[in-house]
Amino acid sequence: MSEHVRPRSRIQQKNRQIILDAALREFAARGFAGTTIDQISEAARLSKPNVLYYFASKEAIYSQLLETLLDLWLAPLHIMDPAGEPKEQILAYMHSKLALSRDFPQESRLFANEILQGAPRLEAILGGLRALVEEKAAVIAQWMEEGRIARVDPHHLIISIWALTQHYADFEIQIARFSAPIARLSTKRAPF
Repeated sequence: MSEHVRPRSRIQQKNRQIILDAALREFAARGFAGTTIDQISEAARLSKPNVLYYFASKEAIYSQLLETLLDLWLAPLHIMDPAGEPKEQILAYMHSKLALSRDFPQESRLFANEILQGAPRLEAILGGLRALVEEKAAVIAQWMEEGRIARVDPHHLIISIWALTQHYADFEIQIARFSAPIARLSTKRAPF
């Protein structure tokens, strides 16, 4: 017998979103170890029991944020078309990644904090990321074999795109100090 799960009400959806938004701010600023459920509940302006009603633990909130972030971030890489024009595909990917960093800087810092801590909560997710990178590196290598783009290590090209685009979010303070036009990073909230 399958268990029937009732859809969440609007209030439940709203409260989950409030908790996730507050947790994102706290985790992005303090990292996982430096953030507590009490800080999240205070930032969300909900009681601790209310937060724990929606999420079983701090880890559950953090995992939800990371999963949603990676889905958002990896979507542009998924749509890189092997049959497309290489230059257009690579530039479209770069533009998408730059827009994500601009529009979701807290999410980028959340991910950077996790990586700096050795990615203990990303281990399972990184396997899927590795498979996707291998798939797209093979596409880039094929474009090179066909003479459609210059030779470069395809893995390093992907990593360089990440470094270039995420730098604007992860080092927002530095960018703001040295480049006023670039510093107009949005504080738009993530869709989770």
